[in-house]
This record gives sequence, C-alpha cells and structure tokens, in this order.
Amino acid sequence: MSATTVPARPAHPVTERVLQALAVSKRGCEELIPESDWLAKLARAEATGRPLRIKLGLDPTAPDIHVGHTVVLNKMRQLQDLGHTVIFLIGDFTSMIGDPSGRNTTRPPLTREQIEANAQTYFAQAGMVLDRAKTEIRYNSEWSDPLGARGMIQLAAKYTLARMLERDDFTKRFRAGSPIGIHELLYPLMQGYDSVALQADLELGGTDQKFNLLVGRALQQEYGQEPQCILTMPLLEGLDGVEKMSKSKNNYIGITEDANTMFAKTMSIGDAQMWRWYTLLSFRSEDEIARLRAEVAGGRNPMDAKVMLGKEIAARFHGAAAADAAEEDFRLRAGGGIPEHIAEVALAGAPLAIGVLLKRCGLVPSTSEAMRLVEQGGVRVDGGVVADKGLKIGAGTVVVQVGKRKFARVTLTA
Repeated sequence: MSATTVPARPAHPVTERVLQALAVSKRGCEELIPESDWLAKLARAEATGRPLRIKLGLDPTAPDIHVGHTVVLNKMRQLQDLGHTVIFLIGDFTSMIGDPSGRNTTRPPLTREQIEANAQTYFAQAGMVLDRAKTEIRYNSEWSDPLGARGMIQLAAKYTLARMLERDDFTKRFRAGSPIGIHELLYPLMQGYDSVALQADLELGGTDQKFNLLVGRALQQEYGQEPQCILTMPLLEGLDGVEKMSKSKNNYIGITEDANTMFAKTMSIGDAQMWRWYTLLSFRSEDEIARLRAEVAGGRNPMDAKVMLGKEIAARFHGAAAADAAEEDFRLRAGGGIPEHIAEVALAGAPLAIGVLLKRCGLVPSTSEAMRLVEQGGVRVDGGVVADKGLKIGAGTVVVQVGKRKFARVTLTA
C-alpha cells in the first residue's frame, strides 16, 4: 500500500521552534510518513495554539510493560512535553480479535476477563513514563462495540481485499497455504477506525505496526478527515542483543522490577548494544550521547557509560537515591561481597536440608529447583559454594545466596 500523498505546503511559517519540534519527533524514529505533512501540522499548531492529537494504541495482551514498550512511550512523552495532546488507547476491543502483525499462524484471541485483568495495570505502568495529568485515556470498545453488524459491513466496504493482502505476513501465509481467519482481516480495519474516531493527527507504533497505521491514514481519507501522519519506532533488542525484547524470551527489563535488578540487567548488555539503548531509551541529548561515545572511542572505559545508562533507567522508575544504591549493590556483588540490605528470615526445625531451607526462604520456587541450582554451583552459604545436595544447616545464623542477586540472612532454631 502506498503512503504517497501530495506534500502539504505549510500554510503557516516554519519557525525555529517548529524545526526543533520536528527534530524531537524524528530522534530515533524509523520512519516519519510523510514528513512534509507533519511539518505542516507542527507549523499550524505553533501558529494557532491548538495542540495536535497524538495516538498510541496498545492491546493489553500481557499484564506488564517492559522497557522495550517504553521506546514508543518515551516518544509520546517528548511530544507531550511540546504541548500536544497524547491519547493512550487501550485496545480492549481489538484484543478480542488478536493482532496478526508478524505472525505466521492465527493468534488466539483473549477472553474478556484476560483483557480486563491486563488493562487494569497497563496505564498505571505507562503513567510511569507519561504525564498522567495531561494524558487522554480511551478504550476502543467505546466506538467499536456500537458499530454492530451493519456498521462493520459499511466499514469493510471502505477497504479492499487486494490491499489487505499487500500486507507481508498475510501474503506469506496465503502463498504458503496457511490459514488466515476472516477476523484477522478485520484487525487492521478496526485499528484504523480508531484513528477516525479519535481524529488523530499522528499515530505512533513499532515498525511491525506500519501496515495497520497506514490503514488508519487511508480510512481517515475515506471518512473525509485530514489523514494522520505516521511515526514508527524501532523494536528494541533484549538483553541477548538479538531477539526483540520479550517476557516470553526472558530477555527483558520490566518497568516494575526493583532498581537493583534494572541496573544489573542493564550492565549485562553488550558494549555495542549500549549505544542503541542510549538512542532509544535515554533522555540525554543527542549531542551529549555523541560526546560520550567519542570519549569511549578515545579510550574511556565503556563501563562508565553503561553505569550512566543503568542509573538513568533505574532512576526514571525509582528515583536517584535508589539508582545510586543499585550501583553500590552491583559493585559489591561483582566483588563477591554481601549487600548491605538483605532479607532477614527466621526458621524453626533445624537442621534443615539445603533445598527445604531455600524454598522456605522464598529464594527458589521448589526443592527440585534448589537441587538443580546446587548441581550448577549456583548456591552459596556464608560465601562458600554448596556442592553437596544432602547438606543440612544446623541452628544459628547463615547468609544464603542463590545466583548473583538473591540473598537472605537466615536464623535457624531447633
């Protein structure tokens, strides 16, 4: 599907402030479609004082948000700080269809109960990035439910199957003879109709959402509206530096994780990957990042830059003091020390088998997991590696450690 339109000539002067707003919009983005239209919209907003309407839709397919999601949320916040209206759209209706983006099989739709449970935490977590007081929260069931069968048919008449099959994942599945549900063809239409209902000036999304965003632009034209512009952001690679950040791949940093975990996970990424994270996650200016990168290239320890990034991410969600403490904790653990603040646990029934003790302390989910960790050398008692799965701990106080980050000071009584 083509995104080409006649370029809009700014009817209002393009001031230095407008050019700065354009630069903010483009930082780290993959595509801005069409840039000339967005420049015209920014100039109009500057001249008239009427903020633009900027939309981001997220389907509550999981209960938690990770820092990969914040790439596009950060962009929303930057545009929000320029004075524009941001709309955080929860796709409670579209979630029941299931987004086919990037899929080679039909995505199982969620139940209403799953959607409602996930949606409860979505904006609470997104509000850790956005200015809650200046964010418009909407649910697409507001206008999708009332459409009914007649409205759905009228909407479907505004788009063709040929254009729908231009979508890459549909094309591949069609050629491979893989099933494509009729309901999946409705998903881009319903997401596009959201832009009509909200009269969006700009829609944000990941690169995998480009087709859906273009459908919204086309439908707005069908309904006689000024078409929205589209801004896509790259998908952030996870801790492994290869796969897209995902909880299912266990390569993520959750935005509700504690500061120590956030910092330590950031420190685990590769030096080359760090600069991409700076571009997509940091609020530092591009000039500042460029200077820091030049210093590292000139011989400065890349660990210094990574520490700055880890502390920035931790501080955003937990504050500067917690970020400082996370750095201290990380350095202490890296040196083989014990953190200053660890869980204090009192247990009766000494002597206790090491597996039972670890489970009762809450350091492992099961004794079988404890045994697996012992076999791998991942359990320590008072700093010494436990090699004996039959070890029993007698009365007294010991410090037990599982992996690099889990500690407990345990006082055992008979």
